[in-house]
Amino acid sequence: MAKCDVCGKGVSFGIQVSHSHRRSNKMWKANVRTVKALVNGTPKTLHVCSRCLRSGKIVRSI
Repeated sequence: MAKCDVCGKGVSFGIQVSHSHRRSNKMWKANVRTVKALVNGTPKTLHVCSRCLRSGKIVRSI
């Protein structure tokens, strides 16, 4: 699974507990997208999470 190249967000693990309190292992995946962004003036393909895209931490190229 890809990690965000900007903030480092990736997969997190935990235990999901149902209403009847049955416990099972769970994996939550970050919403990571592959986008073209400008890095030092040149377009480059990056893996970026949706929070970094919304906050404007990168400049997308066309």
